[in-house]
Amino acid sequence: MVVSARWPAAHWARTKARQPLNLLTGLGREFTFYGSAIAGVPLAVMKYWRHIMRQVGDISFGGATVLAGGGAIGVVFAMSAVAATQVGIEGLRGLDLLGMGSLSGLLSAILNTRELAPVIASIALAAKVGTGFTAQLGSMRISEEISALDAMAIRSLPFLASTRLVSCLICVVPLYVVGLLSSYLASRLVIVTFSGQSAGTYDYYFHLMLTPTDILYSFIKAIVFATIIALVHCSYGYHAFGGPEGVGRAAGRALRTSILAIGIVDLLLTLALWGLVPSAPALGLP
Repeated sequence: MVVSARWPAAHWARTKARQPLNLLTGLGREFTFYGSAIAGVPLAVMKYWRHIMRQVGDISFGGATVLAGGGAIGVVFAMSAVAATQVGIEGLRGLDLLGMGSLSGLLSAILNTRELAPVIASIALAAKVGTGFTAQLGSMRISEEISALDAMAIRSLPFLASTRLVSCLICVVPLYVVGLLSSYLASRLVIVTFSGQSAGTYDYYFHLMLTPTDILYSFIKAIVFATIIALVHCSYGYHAFGGPEGVGRAAGRALRTSILAIGIVDLLLTLALWGLVPSAPALGLP
C-alpha cells in the first residue's frame, strides 16, 4: 500500500501488465470447469438422478404458479409470442410496401424457425433459469456449503454443475417446443386474424418453407444454447466470492456472458447449418 501511494504510476503500470495474464487465467479456469462439468455427466446421471429430477421440476414449473413466474414455461411462451408478434407486424408492413404481402407466411416460417425462436427461448432460459443457477451456487459458495460437500467426500462439481447441465438439457426440448409453437401461433394470429390476410395463402407459403431439416437445425441451436447457458451460469456461481454482493455481481456477469455467447454462437451456427447464402428449394432457389 505504501509503494502504491508513493508510486501510483508504477502501480497502474503493474496492474495493466497483469491484465492479459489475469484474462488467460480466467479463461483457463472457465474452460477447465466446462470440461469437468461435461465429464461429470455420467456420474451425475448414475448417482444423482434424484437431484436431476428435482432440478427438472424447478426449471419447468418452479415452486409457484406459472403466472407468478414459478417456472420457465410461462416466460418462454410469453417472450416468444411477443417477439413473433413484432416480426409479424413489421414483416407484413415491409412486404406490403413491395406489394408482396402474400409472402408473409414464408417470412414467418424462415425467421421464427431459424433465428427468432431459438434466440428468444435461450435468452428467456438464461434470464429465468441461468441466473437462478448462479444465485444458488453462489450462495452455497459464500456460505461454505460447497467446501462442506468436498469435506464429506462428495464431488461438488458433478453434484452441483453436471446435474444442472443434464436437467437443463432435459427441459430445453419441451420448453423450446412451447416457444416455437407460441411464435408460430402469434405470427399467424397477427397476420391472418388482425391484419386480414388470406389464411389459405399464409398457410400455403408457411408450409412450403417449413421443412423438417430447418426444424431439426433449430432444435440443435436450442440445445447448444442451453448447454452454454448451464455451463456459464454454473461456473460463475461456483467461483463466486465477496459475500452477497459478489453473488449479485456474478449473476450479472454470467447473464452478460451467456447472452453475448449466444449471439456469437448463433451467427456461427447459422453459417454452418444454412450457409452464407441460404437456399429456398421450395421457391426454386438452390
